[in-house]
Amino acid sequence: MKLPLSWLSDYTDISGVTPKEYDARLTMSGSKVEEVFYLGAEIENVVTGKVLSVIDHPDSDHLKICQLDVGQGEPVQIVTGAPNVTPDSVGEVCPVALHKSTLPGGVKITRGKLRGEVSNGMMCSFQELGLTHGCVPYACENGILFLPAGTPVGEDIKKVLGLDEYVADFEITSNRPDCLSVIGLARETAATFDRPFAVKSPLVKGVGDDINKHMSVEVKDPDLCPRYTARLVRNIKIEPSPVWMRERLHASGVRPINNIVDITNYVMLEYGQPMHAFDYSCLSDGKIVVRRARNGESIQTLDGQDHDLTDKMLAICDNDKPVAVAGVMGGANSEIEDDTKTVVFESACFHGATVRVTAKALGMRTEASGRFEKGLDPRMTLDTVNRACELVEQLGAGEVIDGIIDVDNSDPNPKRLPFEPDKMNGLLGLSLSDAEQQAYLEKLGFTVESGEVIVPSFRTDIARMCDLAEEVARMYGYDKIPTTLYAGEMVQGEYTPRQQAERAAALVCREAGFDEAMSHSFISPKFYDMIGWAEDDPRRISTTILNPLGEDFSVMRTTVLPSMLESLAHNHAHRNPTASLYELGTIYTPSIKDGKADPDVLPHEEKVLTLGSYGRLSFFQLKGVIEALCRELNIKGVQFVPEKANPSYHPGRCANVLIGGEQVGVFGTVHPTVADRYGLSGEVLAAELRMDALFASIDPSKLYHPLPKFPASTRDIAVLVDDAIPAASMQAAIEKAAGTILESVKLFDVYKGKGIPEGKKSVAYSLSMRAPDRTLTDEECDKAMKNALAALEKSFGAVLRS
Repeated sequence: MKLPLSWLSDYTDISGVTPKEYDARLTMSGSKVEEVFYLGAEIENVVTGKVLSVIDHPDSDHLKICQLDVGQGEPVQIVTGAPNVTPDSVGEVCPVALHKSTLPGGVKITRGKLRGEVSNGMMCSFQELGLTHGCVPYACENGILFLPAGTPVGEDIKKVLGLDEYVADFEITSNRPDCLSVIGLARETAATFDRPFAVKSPLVKGVGDDINKHMSVEVKDPDLCPRYTARLVRNIKIEPSPVWMRERLHASGVRPINNIVDITNYVMLEYGQPMHAFDYSCLSDGKIVVRRARNGESIQTLDGQDHDLTDKMLAICDNDKPVAVAGVMGGANSEIEDDTKTVVFESACFHGATVRVTAKALGMRTEASGRFEKGLDPRMTLDTVNRACELVEQLGAGEVIDGIIDVDNSDPNPKRLPFEPDKMNGLLGLSLSDAEQQAYLEKLGFTVESGEVIVPSFRTDIARMCDLAEEVARMYGYDKIPTTLYAGEMVQGEYTPRQQAERAAALVCREAGFDEAMSHSFISPKFYDMIGWAEDDPRRISTTILNPLGEDFSVMRTTVLPSMLESLAHNHAHRNPTASLYELGTIYTPSIKDGKADPDVLPHEEKVLTLGSYGRLSFFQLKGVIEALCRELNIKGVQFVPEKANPSYHPGRCANVLIGGEQVGVFGTVHPTVADRYGLSGEVLAAELRMDALFASIDPSKLYHPLPKFPASTRDIAVLVDDAIPAASMQAAIEKAAGTILESVKLFDVYKGKGIPEGKKSVAYSLSMRAPDRTLTDEECDKAMKNALAALEKSFGAVLRS
């Protein structure tokens, strides 16, 4: 919001306040000022000059040599090629950029020669001064700017054209639509500097007649249009606005157009209430109907674009057709033209959310929609339409017909909140008296009566005590509020047991040579095809994102494996010979309803430790990493069971990880077809471990075992078994049968080939046995070995290899 500081004088007095002080004070009181800039800052050494003579250049067909009086005694010679400079221009006054002058855009003007003739500067057009044609409607669009008769000579052009102005550029937050107006900012200014503030009620004289004889308004959807106010003006005269209005609009960043359009823009800036003007002759039977649009209706807006409307959009219509999209833009079928004679001024309040949805659906972001969507005060519509009609009369732009149509369905009762000074002091850490707090609130338009605060209608953001406390705080001064510490005992923060487990797991991965990876939690449904999941796999059912960035980010993942393979493929594509990555990523398992994810229930979130590697590890080395992880977390009873049905992994090199008979994860070699889809070659390994299951299996008690005092006895055993029998199952049988003296069992050889029958394999284990209180005898060790061999023979048909 750009605010010319001179405009504030209509409502409050800021005399003696410098622009720098204004910037600092308003920002500290809660109205953030981005900057205060001087409108004509880029224009230097440009003055008004009177043309004394114009002669043709002796060496050019189009250049003219002019002598100008710039109020400095001797005439100044300037050479120009502007087509509107002729001998008839003698006596005209125009802007003159003298030697060593600057223009907008950093343009520098110095003395020079044109075809041998000295030119001591430049005569300027309005474009070269940063103006639009609406700012100077009397100007030639393709030539020098000749100023109105009577313009003094030698004056600084900034003063002549209204560029001698400071403008404050405010950043208005979405909860303060009242500050998107000169009046709102003037109120804030008066409160900040403790100056008087007053807004005069608009006075409209009228010319008789009765508006109700000519038109009517029907609001069919009062929930979307709480208030609609209209007035009628006849005998319209379309012409340029006066200088003061054009200068204020230009300083506010609005392009002047003509008196009627300028009046609606001026009132919008002044009050913060968007307005619209219809050509009365374009309204069928003089009737306005505010209703939801019908599906299939269309309208061409003032920007010349055609739009299809839906029943979710509010439209301003006559008996036959839409003539405006409510709160967004008017229709071309009711546009004010040069021959318009009668105008309907509309000032209405529309439902903010509906305006926003409509503007977004139509791709139309306008000044009006940006204000309406923030939620405006319905009380403003009457004053703004009257102010517009008052300006019409002041400018002689038409005759205002008596009467106002005001369809008011808004709540007339002001919002009331309890006045709780003690609570506000407690919240702010202050000790202000009740009277002081009341005075601060009254500065901002609040009133306090009978222990209640009456909230002004324009403060739609005030809902509870803390909002009132904020108003008191900013008027008191944020910089004056003392710094205090929270009372209470300081508690040193620490990691939760789950966080400690996650950090320990990540440390094991890093020590094993894995680097951490991070990926998005939302993926494409096509990722499930990439890892080989069947079409009817229930794991494909995912939570769908309502407003995704695209199909590649449209669902919440139920597995981290595709993301890990994407990361490995990225490294492989960049010719990294090896890569080992781990990710503690979250998966989202939805609740299922009718075979789909239930949109009314949040998905179950679970962390999964996913490992991925190529070019460095073998299948058994990855198994060792998982075993090391479980040892570090003090998880016992880990088993590895072959898995042949997982479509993402090689059926002969994949195993499920079990703890206490419950599956907690899977690991193995990625299926060659899956790896090929990602452009990966060679053996690619992956593992997926559910952190919740791992955490639940952690044994919190860790026992200390002293170093043994007695030696261990080591025996080896090699047996022949069927090739399909898992070595891990055999090891479990040995551990169970050997008894309490067995300290450890290690598999050290698996052999198939020469000397081994077809379909058989040789499996060799090393058994370490020890007693804590004595040295074991050979008989004890032999007995344990016999028990182990018997268990293998009974359970697996094992035969001792000779």
